[in-house]
Amino acid sequence: MGLSIGIVGLPNVGKSTLFNALTKKSVPAENYPFCTIDPSVGIVSVPDDRLEKLAQFSASAKVIPPAIEFTDIAGLVKGASEGEGLGNQFLAHIREVDAIAQVVRIFPDKNITHVAGEINPLNDVEVINLELILADMQTVTKRKSNITREVKRGDKEAVKEDELLTKIITVLEAGKLASSLDLTEDEKNITRTWHLLSIKPILYVFNKKSGGEAVDTTPLENLAKEQGSGFVVVDAGVEQELSTLDAGDKEIFRAELGASDDGINNLITESYKLLGLMTYFTTGPDETRGWTIKQNSTAPVAGMAIHTDFKEKFIRAEVVFWQDLLEAGSLARAREKGLVRTEGKEYIVKDGDVIEFRI
Repeated sequence: MGLSIGIVGLPNVGKSTLFNALTKKSVPAENYPFCTIDPSVGIVSVPDDRLEKLAQFSASAKVIPPAIEFTDIAGLVKGASEGEGLGNQFLAHIREVDAIAQVVRIFPDKNITHVAGEINPLNDVEVINLELILADMQTVTKRKSNITREVKRGDKEAVKEDELLTKIITVLEAGKLASSLDLTEDEKNITRTWHLLSIKPILYVFNKKSGGEAVDTTPLENLAKEQGSGFVVVDAGVEQELSTLDAGDKEIFRAELGASDDGINNLITESYKLLGLMTYFTTGPDETRGWTIKQNSTAPVAGMAIHTDFKEKFIRAEVVFWQDLLEAGSLARAREKGLVRTEGKEYIVKDGDVIEFRI
């Protein structure tokens, strides 16, 4: 899909540790600011029980899960929008991702330094969000200045853009994220050309320490709800250790550490939703595979996940819901029961559809 989540936060809140847990890919996670200069990218499998059930049903030789991309971005600091702490580089990296997973440290630990000298999660979030807002303010004010001549000439498109810029500047000046605006589809298309930071969807990742002290996250949860953002709770340190173990050992180790929930899987699943993604399947003896597409995709567009020719050469799609297929016992039986449908170009693919494309 080419869609990615940027892991963002202050230095030493657990971003690279979380990234290691997600991807099992070794990146620097030393205990000092700015240890990660160039962003690291990892492709992460999306947990989906349906995939294994379909693979067993088809006796597939290979199983390929759906996936999303995570980018580990080095820590932002106060003043990043003015270039502090290599801020310009880091903000540019955020500009390239489609959504933000903002890691917030919610545990005290005297052995892990905090850039502000104290643990104050709500303040940490406000620092990061303010830097995104300030960076966007520079972008929109510059753009507004650049189209002044066209606006004075009465150019309709320029006037429309100028009005939208004014609307966004008003929101940013109030200290709010651009995402708080309720924009029309036309306005959204215009804003995409500006590559704003604070308009990107945010998932807050509360990084806890299992068995240790934790601060009250109620103010953080309320903030997330006000913004229309989601949040998950993860112990990045534990998840990094668990990432090297097999399934059986994981559960034993998780219980010993008092980490009852699977924060990583929750994070991946919520990130998938945050990007507006869903999964359809193809299944057979050779392989069962989950294909990642945008929600509300038509059948020809969904087929492009397999090959670009599927859009132009699309004839029809044979579709059956995954659970209906399993309950029928075989594809032939599903056909007999009328569970397999023939769909055309206008069909909107549903999450969990099993599809065979005809081109």
